[in-house]
Amino acid sequence: MSTPGFVQPFVQPQLLRIDVKPAGPMESQSGLQMLRPRIFGALLEATGVDRARSVAAIVIHPASNFHGHYLLEPLMERGISCMGLNTRYVNNDSTLLMERVIQDLGAGVRQLRAIGYRKVMLIGNSGGAALVSFYQAQAERLTLTHLADGAPISLATADLPPVEGIALAAAHAGRARLMREWIDPAVIDESDPTQTDPELDLYGPARPLPLDAAFLARFRQAQQERLARVEAWVVERLEHLRRAGGPQVDQSFVLHRTHAEPRCVDITIDRNERKPGSVWGDPATVNAAANSMGRFNTLTSFMSQWSSRSQADGPDNLARTSVPVLHLTYCADQSVFPSTVDLWRTAAGGRIRNVDIHEGDHYLVGRSDLVARVADELAAFAQSL
Repeated sequence: MSTPGFVQPFVQPQLLRIDVKPAGPMESQSGLQMLRPRIFGALLEATGVDRARSVAAIVIHPASNFHGHYLLEPLMERGISCMGLNTRYVNNDSTLLMERVIQDLGAGVRQLRAIGYRKVMLIGNSGGAALVSFYQAQAERLTLTHLADGAPISLATADLPPVEGIALAAAHAGRARLMREWIDPAVIDESDPTQTDPELDLYGPARPLPLDAAFLARFRQAQQERLARVEAWVVERLEHLRRAGGPQVDQSFVLHRTHAEPRCVDITIDRNERKPGSVWGDPATVNAAANSMGRFNTLTSFMSQWSSRSQADGPDNLARTSVPVLHLTYCADQSVFPSTVDLWRTAAGGRIRNVDIHEGDHYLVGRSDLVARVADELAAFAQSL
């Protein structure tokens, strides 16, 4: 077990090169990546591990680089080999398709099986929670035949070998849910984010706290209305391009101001142990930033990740799985709230065990004691599978 405040010496992981199936044309700006697509995993193996008798873990997120994830070394120290797996969309989700991401995760699971691990568990951290739930639901019963935009996708059961258990940590319920709850309804001109309705500006001067119930209800309704307008435009553009029958089958666009979550400024709503603010800093600054959540999209990537037609909802997919689930609630999280935890609990029913990590923020920054607690719980869960 790690001692609070003690920094473990760095251990060099094995870099695993994993071939994946190619996707559509121009999915990447790299010709090499399109011709021979690969993803990479950073694997730290426990000392003296017997792969045939051990559980290996994969910690993953749709787009974040998890090669240096804070759980790799603590799990290795507890006898659990762990791979931080990056998808083909690492650090760039502008063209991300969740249906391709589960294909990448399946390649990672197959790789661990190929080197001898009999059992595999998935750790979905933050946005990885909905991903691993989506994956396991399809691994247990493959139903996907099309992308969210209606284009066909070819998946085989061999692409998605099922795993023995799922762990969720600081678990967002899915990208589409985040967008519904975070999009800024004050925007009145999608081409100019400075044009806003002051009556709906969450970050306007002298906005009284706690937020008035009438304002909050109007705000939430306006969020849904703005998102519905954007989605209707995306669907119309896709249909137009397909009717035209020319070489252009997709297009890019910018979605401004996507971080207006009332719970970031009013901690009395859905109260947990958090402080006011965003996981990324001052929420007003994050909302207006040139690069923020869901800012850069294609029509098809928006449909897959952020739209009401996304097939990657976390709790909905978790309810379709049958394996044991460990849920780790970081109680001071500024982006995962008690109502989110309730969604996960309801979805998994009696299969889920929740552990509260008190004082833990979304990234467990500076809290080696809490990282150790999380690693202890994950190691015990892995050994129970």
